Amino acid sequence: MKRHATTKVSIAEAERIDTDNGSYKSELRDGMRIDWDVPIRMDDGVVLRADVYRPEAEARYPVLMNYGPYAKGLPFQVGYPAQWQALERDHPDIMEGSSCKYQAWEAADPEKWVHHGYACVRVDSRGAGRSEGYIDCFGPREVQDYYECIEWAARQPWSNEKVGLAGVSYYAMNQWQVAAKHPPHLAAICPFEGASDFYRDAVRHGGILSTFWMRWYPLQVTNVQHGVGTRGRTNPNTGELIAGPETLPEDFLARQRADLPNDHLNHKLDDSWFRDRSPDLSAVEVPVLSCANIGGQGLHLRGNVEGFLQAGSKHKWLEIHGLEHWTHFYTDYGRDIQKRFYDHFLKGIDNGWEKQPRVLLQVRHVDRFVERAEEEWPLARTRWTKFYLDAETRSFDENADVKSGSASFRAMEGQLTFWSEVLKEEIEITGPAAAKLFIASSTKDADVFVTLRAFASNGREVLFAAAVDPNAPLTHGWLRASHRKLDLERSLPYRPWHSHDEARQLTPSQVYELDIEIWPTSIVLPKGYRLAFTIHGKDFDHGLPEPMPKIYGIPMRGCSVFLHDDPTDRAPDIYNGETTVHTGGDRKSYLLLPIIPPKV
Repeated sequence: MKRHATTKVSIAEAERIDTDNGSYKSELRDGMRIDWDVPIRMDDGVVLRADVYRPEAEARYPVLMNYGPYAKGLPFQVGYPAQWQALERDHPDIMEGSSCKYQAWEAADPEKWVHHGYACVRVDSRGAGRSEGYIDCFGPREVQDYYECIEWAARQPWSNEKVGLAGVSYYAMNQWQVAAKHPPHLAAICPFEGASDFYRDAVRHGGILSTFWMRWYPLQVTNVQHGVGTRGRTNPNTGELIAGPETLPEDFLARQRADLPNDHLNHKLDDSWFRDRSPDLSAVEVPVLSCANIGGQGLHLRGNVEGFLQAGSKHKWLEIHGLEHWTHFYTDYGRDIQKRFYDHFLKGIDNGWEKQPRVLLQVRHVDRFVERAEEEWPLARTRWTKFYLDAETRSFDENADVKSGSASFRAMEGQLTFWSEVLKEEIEITGPAAAKLFIASSTKDADVFVTLRAFASNGREVLFAAAVDPNAPLTHGWLRASHRKLDLERSLPYRPWHSHDEARQLTPSQVYELDIEIWPTSIVLPKGYRLAFTIHGKDFDHGLPEPMPKIYGIPMRGCSVFLHDDPTDRAPDIYNGETTVHTGGDRKSYLLLPIIPPKV
C-alpha cells in the first residue's frame, strides 16, 4: 500500500505569524504548508480559528472549506475509532497517497487535496473547538459566520478567489444554508449526505420528534465545546488542546450554548425557529453536486434529493450511492466525482464535466450495487403503481376492487403487515414512494410509522447495510395524524408535502385520510421474493437477536439512532391508543411505488 512520504519538521520550517486578530503557527510538513489556528474576526468581534493546508509553492489555489462544531483538531482515528477501523479494513484506497494523520471526521483529507492543487480550510464554528463564542447549531449567526469565512478565504494571497464547500452531514447541511445567502466568492458546493429541511429531514419526521439530536449534542458537540480545555483531548499534530486553550467551568459552558433538547421539544410546528435553520433552496444558484445515500433513512437522504430538485442553480447534479454514511466521501469512487466537479468549477478545467449525466445512480440489488446514468429524478419512465391494501387478507396488489374492511393494533405494541404476491419476475423499485391510509384512533392523535420490507424466497427478511445501520429495511415513512394537513401547491402524488403549521387533533373513532411521504429507495428484487408493507405506531425493529452493534449506546435494530422515543413528545396516553386501518370500498388505502421498467 502506497502512502505519501512523511517528513520531520525542523525549527527552521516553523514560524509564528502575528496578525491584527492574534498570532498563529505556520510550518512545512508532509509536503504541505500548514497554518494552525489562523484567527478570523467576525463582524461582531468574535474570533474564530481555522487550520489551512496548502501546497508548499507560493501561488494562488482554489479553496475547499468546511465549517462546523466537531473540532478541527480531533483526528478521525481518535474521535471515531470504530468507523475508522472499518474504513481502513474495507476500503484501503482511502489511505493511498496519505499519511492519514490530518484526517478529521466527515471532512476532506487535506493530503489528498493539497497534492492535487487545492488549499483546504477547516474552521471551528463559533463556540466549538478553538473558536470562541456561543454555540447555536445551524442558527442564523453560524450561517453569517460561514459567509464571512468564505469571503475571508477569497481575500488571502494563497487563494484564487474561488471557494468550494466540502464535507459530510453537518458539513453538508450548512452548505445549503450559506449558499442560499450568496457569498460573492462561493463557486461550488458538494453537500455529501446532508439534510436541507431542518424540520422534515432532521428533527421532526412527519411532525414526530427524532431523538437523534438529543443524543448527538453531548457526544459530538458539547464534548468539544470551546473551553472544555484539559477535560478534552489534545491534537497529536500540534500538541494543543482541541477544545482550548482555556479550561472553563461547566456552568459557564452551559450558558455558552443553546439548549438544543428543549428547543427541539418546544418547537412542535414548522415555525420561524425552524425556518431560520432551513434555507430557501430556490436561492441556491451556485453549481451543486448533491451526493445522497440510498440507505440514509432518517437524516441522510431526503435533503439531498429535495436539495437537488429545488435548488435554483442551472448547474446541478445528483449522485446516489450506498454503503456506510461516510464511506464514499473518502473512497476513490467518491473522490473522483468530487474532483472532476471541483476541477471544472474551481479550476476552470475543461474535463467533460458538463457532459456528466444529471443523475448518477448506484442501483441497489440484494447483493451488489450497479451504476447507471439517468437524466432526471424521479425517472421519467417510472410506472407509478398503486397497490391496494386488503385488511381481510393482509395482502396488497394492483386490484382496486377490494371489499370494505378494517384491522386494528395497539400503537406502541403491535403492527399490521400486508404482503405482496410472490414476484413472478424480477422487479426494480427506484424513487420516492407514498401511502394513502384511512385510519381511526381511540385517542385524540396517532403517530403512524410505515416500513417497506423485502423477503427472500425462503421466507427470511432481507436487510441491507444502510448509512448508519448494518441491518435496515428498504425505507420508512412517518406521520403524526394531527399534522395531516397538506400544502396542496407543493404536494405531488408521489411526494405529499405537509405544511406542519397547525395541529388538528382527532375525534376518537372517526376515520381520517392520511397521505404519508415515504423516503426514496432503490432495489432490484429477484423472482421469488416478496414485498411487505408494515404499519405500526413505533420505530421498526428487525427482531434479530442481541447483541447488535451500538451507536451512542443504542443497539442498531433497523432505524439506527434515528428513533422517535421521547416520552414527552409521545405520551403513551395519547400515542399508545388503538389504531384502526380501513381498506377497500370508499376507503381505498394504498401504497404507491415507483416501478422502473428496463431502459430501452
